[in-house]
Amino acid sequence: MTKDDRDRAEARFNKAAKAADEGKSSRSDRDAAAKAVIDNMARLKALRLAREAAEPARTVVAKKKSAPKSGAKSGKSSAKTPALGEWLASQVNGGRRT
Repeated sequence: MTKDDRDRAEARFNKAAKAADEGKSSRSDRDAAAKAVIDNMARLKALRLAREAAEPARTVVAKKKSAPKSGAKSGKSSAKTPALGEWLASQVNGGRRT
């Protein structure tokens, strides 16, 4: 093994060691950021629960459904929709390619 080969091997080893160190530091940065987010969420949840416990209970008022007026149409049409075959035939007859 020549000196040049040893230098290249040492450089590769140093590069791999440096990448491993950077990986550890980036992992610890991600872990710290994730912990900060979780802590903040827990703090906000505690504040929300305390606020909800302090305010008086709300009463829910149910709306009455009004009876439909005679002669007034409801939201749905009373006409029956055509069958698929009939609808496709009308589309073809109307000049539409299906």
